[in-house]
Amino acid sequence: MEDIGPFTAYGAVQDYLFSLKTRGVKFGIDRMAVFVEALGHPEREYPVIHVAGTNGKGSVSAMLDAILHTAGWRTGLYTSPHLVKLGERVQVDRQRLGEAEIIAYTNELQPVAGNPALFSADDHPSFFEFMTAMAFLQFARRKVDVAVVEVGLGGRLDATNVVQPEVAAITSIGLDHCDMLGDRIELIAAEKAGIIKPGCPVVLGRMPAIAEEVIRAIAAGRQAPVISVREEFGEGIDRYPRTNLEGDYQRWNAATATLVARQLPARWRLVAETITRGLMHADWPGRWQRMTLGGRPLILDASHNPEGAQVLDANLARLVAETGHKPVIMTGALGEFRARALLEVIGRHAREIHLAIPNQARACSFAELEHYVPTGFGGRVAHTTVADAFPGSTRCTLGGPDDVVVVTGSIYLIGEVFERIEPGRGAGEGQLQDF
Repeated sequence: MEDIGPFTAYGAVQDYLFSLKTRGVKFGIDRMAVFVEALGHPEREYPVIHVAGTNGKGSVSAMLDAILHTAGWRTGLYTSPHLVKLGERVQVDRQRLGEAEIIAYTNELQPVAGNPALFSADDHPSFFEFMTAMAFLQFARRKVDVAVVEVGLGGRLDATNVVQPEVAAITSIGLDHCDMLGDRIELIAAEKAGIIKPGCPVVLGRMPAIAEEVIRAIAAGRQAPVISVREEFGEGIDRYPRTNLEGDYQRWNAATATLVARQLPARWRLVAETITRGLMHADWPGRWQRMTLGGRPLILDASHNPEGAQVLDANLARLVAETGHKPVIMTGALGEFRARALLEVIGRHAREIHLAIPNQARACSFAELEHYVPTGFGGRVAHTTVADAFPGSTRCTLGGPDDVVVVTGSIYLIGEVFERIEPGRGAGEGQLQDF
């Protein structure tokens, strides 16, 4: 892709970035290694905490950001995908990258990415690699004290894996993205363990025993110390740290974040009281997030794979016990593998199921979603859209005035709901969400 000249309008930048997305996902870190070298290695200008995992990596990253910010440090946070605005992926002190900044960085990065001396036309950096480079530059320019970098997909071949972290974390291992990472827990664990660097401590969250065995073996080969949540906190949830994010699984994530913080040197001043306060100020929207909309209770919860569906099962059971009645649930998913696990759980706990199709190419159709509604489900099953279900910032048309409404499934569906109910976030950038 040749140098196409400077961008002046954000819409033109969106079009350019979308053109990169249409080229698809690219694995391997060779391109990214060339990219950051051409940029002068901005990723080496600050300490990094690298976070991988099937589920929980975003929550753990947000918790670590909150802990470090509580200690008084200037933090960079790189996560994906975004909920509404592209700039959410790249934050300094939890302030997202603005449109003017994205324009400027695109003008700076596009000639490098389009340089035929660095990249052939068939090996142009991907959308995710472009955004990763943008994050590394922003953190360097804003002189962050530390950056928390979430893996995009997998670990070993992920673009973020050019970093040399102070500490790494692998939050969980489950079956997801099997077409790219492998269809067995052991294979997925090996891919995630690819972020482990020689001598770098790695914290392991709760995960299947076989996954932990694989990761420990890889860590031993790299002389990387392993710190395990299960070894430190055991099985009883009462021993796990508390956080303002709801659910037992968030306490598991809080334990992972706590152990990562403990691995950082004393100069970071992450004493127990600082860690505790930080965990109570974590900001990570759309994860069993309770709110009130027009006087009615609403819960938004991204739950997009079988491991996440198990957590959803526990949360919905607790909700039914708490309220004394079943909720009305709106859901949509990307991929039948995910839809099957999701709807099996929803069918056990919902009074009504409202199916929606996220505005993404990989989204399941109504027919595919209906196919996985349990045959024994006796409630109403309906089709809807986000616009129909949430026609205004204070309105929800699902269920009745006494119903709790739960929106769950794809994170992209949750993002579309946020765009409707929190218009202050700005116009959504759904075309740039997937990966």
